[in-house]
Amino acid sequence: MALVKELLRARNLLLVVLIPLLLLPLPLLYPSSEASCAYVLIVTAVYWVSEAVPLGAAALVPAFLYPLFGVMKSSEVAAEYFKNTTLLLMGVICVAASVEKWNLHKRIALRMVMMAGAKPGMLLLCFMCCTTILSMWLSNTSTTAMVMPIVEAVLQELVNAEEEHEVIGTAGNTISEEREPKGLSEKHGQASMEVIFINEDATTTDFSSLVHTKTQILVLPPNPRDLDLSTKYQYQSRHDHMICKCLSLSISYAATIGGLTTIIGTSTSLIFLEYFNNHYPHAEVVNFGTWFLFSFPICLIMLVLTWFWMHWLFLGCNFKETCSVSKKKKTKREEMSERRIQEEYEKLGNTSYPEMVTGFFFILMTLLWFTREPGFVPGWSSLFEKKGYRTDATVSVFLGFLMFLIPAKKPCFGKRDKGDSENSTDINSMEPIITWKDFQKTMPWEIVVLVGGGYALAAGCKTSGLSTWIGRQMLSLSSLPYWAVTLLACILVSMVTEFVSNPATITIFLPILCSMSETLHINPLYTLIPVTMCISFAVMLPVGNPPNAIVFNYGHCQIKDMVKAGLGVNLIGLVVVMVAINTWGISLFQLDTFPEWAMVSNVTGQS
Repeated sequence: MALVKELLRARNLLLVVLIPLLLLPLPLLYPSSEASCAYVLIVTAVYWVSEAVPLGAAALVPAFLYPLFGVMKSSEVAAEYFKNTTLLLMGVICVAASVEKWNLHKRIALRMVMMAGAKPGMLLLCFMCCTTILSMWLSNTSTTAMVMPIVEAVLQELVNAEEEHEVIGTAGNTISEEREPKGLSEKHGQASMEVIFINEDATTTDFSSLVHTKTQILVLPPNPRDLDLSTKYQYQSRHDHMICKCLSLSISYAATIGGLTTIIGTSTSLIFLEYFNNHYPHAEVVNFGTWFLFSFPICLIMLVLTWFWMHWLFLGCNFKETCSVSKKKKTKREEMSERRIQEEYEKLGNTSYPEMVTGFFFILMTLLWFTREPGFVPGWSSLFEKKGYRTDATVSVFLGFLMFLIPAKKPCFGKRDKGDSENSTDINSMEPIITWKDFQKTMPWEIVVLVGGGYALAAGCKTSGLSTWIGRQMLSLSSLPYWAVTLLACILVSMVTEFVSNPATITIFLPILCSMSETLHINPLYTLIPVTMCISFAVMLPVGNPPNAIVFNYGHCQIKDMVKAGLGVNLIGLVVVMVAINTWGISLFQLDTFPEWAMVSNVTGQS
């Protein structure tokens, strides 16, 4: 029995050692580039799926196995680990670091909540919209970690307010421990809340191990007078519990929806973009603007349908009562909650100079991305003589670089105001908007290495001819209509990604789907874009993605609640994406024809 326990403890080490040994006959019995590449691909995929080693470490496997088996030269593999998309991500992270450092996200969130009021239906819609907007530019995990403490504080006020005087009157009494479910602040009633900060697509099994690398996030602390009360507080009614479930789960879903909207919203879309540009270098089709034009309607439709679904599932169909904005119909708890939110917003004070600079760069970056090559009119890149030298990464890196130079303190060229002199001690006169430490704290280096490993695997599949061989095996699907092939691929990845990390899933499937599309003479974008989006719909289990784990950790919902609500969101996403790719997607990307750039790639891969 003791031996079994020791083996279980060492199962990861055994897996790391045994998997390469068990699969070694493949390249030895079939000494070809395809077999060697397949060996490396399977070993890396098993490491990713089992998470026997960290995802970033597993992504380094092609860096030494490809040269050892003669699939690619070491210099060629190394070149795959740092691409244009890495620079794009670094520039975006500079802006994201500034947003987090100066609490611009908190100001935006509180302002939107103030506009919506404390009615459950409107509060749900408001938080979902706010989370979606933030998630367009920040990672899904960061957005969820930022918004959830605010949601938790609002829920505490919303649920506690109505019965506050009764609890005060019976503060000395013991509340029965048999009442379920768990109280709101039984786990999260501290005055200063700590939220685990992890990269967007980090493995959720590592979630608990990251406790030692916590990052303090500015949150809404409960009032000191409520601390003793909240430790004994429990949900006043089943309706209160439903509100907590609904708002908590909606944050995770809204973060996922927002991440779909921009090409830099998730690591899966970044992996897709870089792979697509490398595999089809002559296809100047997908950029920030075209992706946004395609995905923004999807985001709006999914946001509305998900709001209806969550409202119906947890709050019922009484939209008139839960969404009313009339002041006459507000209850005592809603008035107190609104007052508390107003107080927290006022604590932020006036908009600071760093916040204004960050907001300006945020808007400027978006405008420059849109206007670089809009498609319907010449963009600003046409002003340069040499074409094709400037990408979205050029814009993001340039603006990110400037944020290290611009001082965080407003320059004074004359008399200083009293307010400025008072705040001068808070900010060093020479300190920039962000420092390198701020950047390092936010930059997801594991994702960078993981993405690089995906590029290396894809390059090996193409160089060795493995992708062409896989494509030939897909000829049996040629009898199906194109939309059915795409639908099957979307359903398959939606199931796999519930248990396997999003970057690992898309890295494994991209070469296969490209080869299949080329073999069946389907426009590759007709398959790749829907699959890339559906991979993000891992919303049914806490292990599906880190935002789910963060929300589940707050204790308001159980796994069965996540499965029930997530299944509906998954179906909504699948239907909306399939409708989008077969309607405005066809005209936007010319999906009804097999393009020349795909033919060139197909010929190159077979030669």
